[in-house]
Amino acid sequence: MPEQTGPSPMLFFETVSAYQRSEAIKAAIELNLFTTVAEGHETAPAIARTCAIAERGARILCDYLTGLGFLTKHEDQYKLTPDSAVFLDRRSPAYVGGTLEFLLSPMLMAGFSETTAAVRKGGTAMAQDGTVAPENPIWVQFARGMAPMMLPAAEMMAGLVDPQPDQPLRILDIAAGHGRFGLAFAARNPQAHITALDWPAVLEVAKENAAHAGVSARYDTIAGSAFDVDFGGPYDVILLTNFLHHFDPPTNETLLRKVRAALAEGGRAVTLEFVPDDNRITPPGAAGFSFTMLVSTPAGDAYTFAELERMCANAGFAHSELYPVPRTPQSVVVSYK
Repeated sequence: MPEQTGPSPMLFFETVSAYQRSEAIKAAIELNLFTTVAEGHETAPAIARTCAIAERGARILCDYLTGLGFLTKHEDQYKLTPDSAVFLDRRSPAYVGGTLEFLLSPMLMAGFSETTAAVRKGGTAMAQDGTVAPENPIWVQFARGMAPMMLPAAEMMAGLVDPQPDQPLRILDIAAGHGRFGLAFAARNPQAHITALDWPAVLEVAKENAAHAGVSARYDTIAGSAFDVDFGGPYDVILLTNFLHHFDPPTNETLLRKVRAALAEGGRAVTLEFVPDDNRITPPGAAGFSFTMLVSTPAGDAYTFAELERMCANAGFAHSELYPVPRTPQSVVVSYK
């Protein structure tokens, strides 16, 4: 038979029911299903026994996850895909299941339930400025849950900025969160000294990670808002990771002037951002982040490189360079004093 062509409602139905995918992956992680399969329990009865769930539930959830691409199935046996083996087996150092505490947090989910109001307003309909409210506890969830997802960017950034780690390097890590970006420099360069800046409760997570990495002696902290506290310095490198997208360009330029003033001569500001193309619709992962900022912040956005370059230039930086991070939707922007 000839292939059917013409209008289809499938995109609409798939989009409207997308919440089911979120709930399925959440259930699988809560039930430890992926690790169970990785340990060799590969049939619905075996998965059901190990996870203490109904066999019918195990079969239907595993079949659904297979359709989504998280599992494979041959006859009655399920196995992890290569991606699931790396990111969804709890035994893997790259396990990302903990990100659900942040990505599906009640605060964010409630904010997205008010999307219509946010679109009408042109900014978040969440209370108290959404995710940028001072000392918002959601950033502790972010620090504890999101670190594994940041490791590729952190390692790439450290190698890019400090390719021959044989010189002392003083680094300020603004909005440090879990601290992984600064810690990647400390792991690479034994002469790197990191100062992490964030809200007090968030810094406790960063200090835990610094202690675990064995670099506490080279790890200091500054508690408070990046807009208000004294940075100290001068620094050779100042990191601004996943931060500028929360604010409008004038606010960012104010901060970038402060950053530039805290840099030593020849110093660099290193920004990690979702950077869409100039058309603002590609690539989808970076471009779509604007929607997240619309819902969760008063004035944030996913900025193009031209926009980031302009902000940095207006703040006095000589020039900026763009480096996409492989296998992620983000890019590094290095701006020179």
